[in-house]
Amino acid sequence: MVTAPVHKGVINDAGVPFTGHTEYLAERSATPHVVMMLVGGGLRVALATTHLALADVPRAITRESLEASLRVIDRDLRGRFGIAKPRILVAGLNPHSGESGHLGREEIEVIEPVLAALRAEGMLLEGPLPADTLFVPKRVRRADCVLAMYHDQGLPMLKYASFGEGVNVTLGLPFVRTSVDHGTALDLAGSGRADPGSLLQALRLAQELARRHG
Repeated sequence: MVTAPVHKGVINDAGVPFTGHTEYLAERSATPHVVMMLVGGGLRVALATTHLALADVPRAITRESLEASLRVIDRDLRGRFGIAKPRILVAGLNPHSGESGHLGREEIEVIEPVLAALRAEGMLLEGPLPADTLFVPKRVRRADCVLAMYHDQGLPMLKYASFGEGVNVTLGLPFVRTSVDHGTALDLAGSGRADPGSLLQALRLAQELARRHG
């Protein structure tokens, strides 16, 4: 399945509660946990939370949800992307990854225990890492995926590297789903200036994943 962008504001203004295709498809397919991951510019960036107000993010990052996200990422990188031993970099939530608890304790109380438990099972995980240095080239070159804690922590880097050519992939679904890396751009409607590059890349990646998945 390849989806085009939708305008969440218009849908909600019509009285239909809607946070995005990712959450909608999870509900419709009765999938308990999905992960949004964008691919482009040589990067794969997954999100621990998706379309939430920033004030709600810390409460949404629990040990259970973070573990579920990492298991989905590891499984789909192996099964759909063909990566035998995925290496995943995990961002901290707070500046400087909490600075040993002085700038927040989510790293100590939530993220670090989950990473330790999953490393003991054999997952290749590095983190929690400060987000401001997470995307330096020498670090991302040795990784297969980055897990950011929230939408605007991880996606600005990927969109800087590949805007208009990036692809949104929903991990965890029982079928392949890709989409574009941008919104509806209503200001370009009818102008002839809309760029289909991301949609074409989404089609190509969906075909590639479907062949491997099938």
